[in-house]
Formats: sequence, C-alpha cells, structure tokens
Amino acid sequence: MNSIYKKKLTNISLFAILFIFLVVTMDRKACASESVPYDTYIYDVYEDIKYTPAAYIPEEVIRGKEWGIGALNSPQDINVTKDGTVYIADTGNNRIVVLDPKFHLIKVIEEFNNNGKKESFSSPSGIYFSLSGNLYIADTGNKRIVLLDEDSNLVNIIENPQSEVLDGEFVFVPLKVSVDYADRVYVIAKNMFQGIMAFDSEGNFTGFSGKIEVNISTSEKVWRIFTTKEQRSKQQLFIPTEFTGMEIDENGFIYATSIDAKGIQSVRRLNPKGEDVIRKGVGGISGDLDWRIRGDYSGASRIIDVVVRDKGLYSIIDSTRGRIFTYDHEGNLLYIFGGMGTQEGTFNTPTAIDTLDDKILVLDSGRNAIMSFTPSKYGSLINEAVGLRYDGDESKAVYCWEEVIKLDSNFELAYVGIGKSYLSSGNNKLAMKYFKLGKNQEYYSMAFKRYRNEVLKNNLQYILTGLIVIILGRKIYQFIRKRNKRRALDV
Repeated sequence: MNSIYKKKLTNISLFAILFIFLVVTMDRKACASESVPYDTYIYDVYEDIKYTPAAYIPEEVIRGKEWGIGALNSPQDINVTKDGTVYIADTGNNRIVVLDPKFHLIKVIEEFNNNGKKESFSSPSGIYFSLSGNLYIADTGNKRIVLLDEDSNLVNIIENPQSEVLDGEFVFVPLKVSVDYADRVYVIAKNMFQGIMAFDSEGNFTGFSGKIEVNISTSEKVWRIFTTKEQRSKQQLFIPTEFTGMEIDENGFIYATSIDAKGIQSVRRLNPKGEDVIRKGVGGISGDLDWRIRGDYSGASRIIDVVVRDKGLYSIIDSTRGRIFTYDHEGNLLYIFGGMGTQEGTFNTPTAIDTLDDKILVLDSGRNAIMSFTPSKYGSLINEAVGLRYDGDESKAVYCWEEVIKLDSNFELAYVGIGKSYLSSGNNKLAMKYFKLGKNQEYYSMAFKRYRNEVLKNNLQYILTGLIVIILGRKIYQFIRKRNKRRALDV
C-alpha cells in the first residue's frame, strides 16, 4: 500500500513539474500570436527578452510574375511616395518598376533619352522620388546618379564629382540616394568612409555629412604595438564604417544606418551640420541586445536600411536575423517582428524597407518579392499611443496604453506613458505607482519630488503649527526648569 502511495505521489510530482514547465513556456510566449511564423518580443529595462503579441502580421507577398513583366531579379531598393506610388530598383534586370498603391503595374523604366541617344541602366541599386516630383536613380554600374522627371525625361546626371577633399583615385560608385525638401542630394557611395556625400540642387559636390568615427580601446592599441604586420592584417581594420541605408524626414534630418559589430548604435539622425542628434533609449539603438557569437544567424544585428514614419517613429531592418525593430522619437524600443526562413512571412535576403499607409513593406532580393505586413490591434494601439504622446496629448494616450496593457501586461512603456499623463495632470502619487510598474527611475524620482513638495505644501500650516508648539513647549519647559532650580536654592 505504501509503495502504491509513493508511486501515486511520484506521478503527481511529475505532473506538477510538467504543469509548471507548460505554464513557464506559455508565460514566455503566451502573447505571441500563433498566426505569425516568427517570435515577437521586446527587451525590458534589464535587457531581458519579454515575448509579446505580434505587432505586425504578414499580409501578402508581391512578385513580378503577377505584373506580366517577368520576375524581379535581385532588387535592392524600394521607395514609396506620399500618394502611395511604389518605385523598385530591379537591380538584376537593369530597370525601375513602378506600381500603384494596390501593387498593380504602372510602368517599367528601362531607358531614357540623353541628348538624342538612348541610354539604359546598369545594376541600379538605389532609388528616391523627391518632393519636387523628380526620380533619382543610383545607376551603380554606370557610376552615376540619373535624375528623371515624372515622364521619365532626363533632367540631370551626377557623375565623377571633383573636389580637393576627394582622393584622386576615388571612383564614384553610388549605392543609395536620398533628396531633401530643397532638392539637396545625399549619396551613399561604395568605399566612401568619410561620410554621406552631399550635392546641391544643381548636382555639385558640397562635402560630407555624418562621418562615423571608430574608437580604438586602450587594449586594442597595446595589442597592435606587439603584433606583426601580418597578424594585424588579419584583424578588423580600424577605419570609419560605411553607411548602408538612409531616409530624410520632413524637417531635412537624415536617418542613416550602418553596420555596428558591437551592437550599440546602428542608426543616426543627422542635422544639417552632419551632427548626430538622435535620442537613445535603454540598450541603445542597434537591433538585438542579445545574440550568439557563433553558428547560424550569429553576431550583432546587421542593420541595412531605415524608414522614417509618422509621429517620430522609425523602423530599421536587420539582414542577419530578418528582424524589424521600431523605435519612437525618444529612442524607446516599441516592438520587434520578422525572421529568416522559408515560410510565407519570413525573409530570405531582406534588402530595403518602406511603408505604405500603415503597412510595412520589405524588399527581399532572395525571394525577388515585396513582403507586406499589416499592423495587428496590438501594434495599432502602440502606434496610436506613441503618436498622441508625440503630439503632447498624454491624456488621450492613456486609453490606448490601458488597452495595450490588457494585451500585454509586461509592456513597460505603457505604464510609463500612463504615468506621464498622471504626472502632467498633477496626480503625482498615482504617477509614482505607474512609473514603478514601468521601472522608470528617472520619472519616478521626478514624481516623488513633486509628491513630496505637494505633501509639504498641503500640510505646511500643520507643520508650522507643530513647530511653533514644539518651540513654545521647549521654552515653557526651560522656564519651569529654571524656576524650580531657583526655588530649590532658596530652600
């Protein structure tokens, strides 16, 4: 009987262990949607992974065969205009493909007229449609930027820039191009480590913007002293890093991405002086905070492109693990989605990112397709809340944040957002509660100081009355004590 009891007890223990394991597993991925072929997660203030609902879900895959022009061939760039027109640099086919907002074919640009001579493109890898209505093409194989009007007529060609600051052996090979509101042209060129090349509206080279300095640690300096030339040649060269992608916001600030092997900062916001003025949240702005050193998909995130969105949002894409990371204007990480694989909705070789209304579009050169993702309720609520915060309407954002918490109780930024609303309305005690839940020490300290001052102010009369009573009591006590001493001496 005792052995049977022990056996039952063992079975119950095993069941309990299995139950706990399932609960823990469900807690890690309970919020992750079953309809997406990738993990969706975020990092908390301690840089630990917290699984979340999917902010964006795969919608459709758009391929060139559907347009009757043959498949895309290693496309390298995508640009969406304000009216929703989609431009694709179909690099391997030496052409530009133009689609309407519903991804129906408008036209294909394969050549243009240059002073009576028909010219074609060679491996165009960058494309940008300016606010003034002109199309800029990084005609990489022909080593030039081609500027066409809306009817595909040649307006200008930028090639072979000349300047004292350029090396005499430098060969201009443009990879990516962007244009600001004043038609100033910015170019990421191959093997150009001095920064992003800038040109005026006439196509004249004017200088560089945003050079990335590489800092060498003391240990690395010492190591280089005691190593041979051959050993040093096998190690990483300490030279500035090339930019990989860029986009310009409505205020003329350049958002530019680069490869950061240390995984600290892979995106910059460059002002007109070329200075980086981006705001950084917890953990930096370089994609994944935790990664494997070896094996498949190892190493820091390799950020290759950026898209600037409404209300201070921007998203970057990692070609190593196929992740898309979205941040707000304060550098707070909002959500992560995407992944590498063979399933629909995963990437093979992501090369560029853009948006169409509330959708996120990713150009995949491996699949030769555009991957479209649409926001879930969870993602839409976060976008709306951040937008309201950006506009300074913290009170209206509270409802969105509360709905986000219903879907994901671990989303710390939602608690912070609610706390900020209470802080701005003067409810400092309640603000402290939410800042504590959001693990935000900075704003908790601010709310605590205000609450302390509020308590002191509201109770000042009682505090002063108490002090007066204490002082008078002490005086009376001293008077009585002196009088009693005198009486004792007289006796």
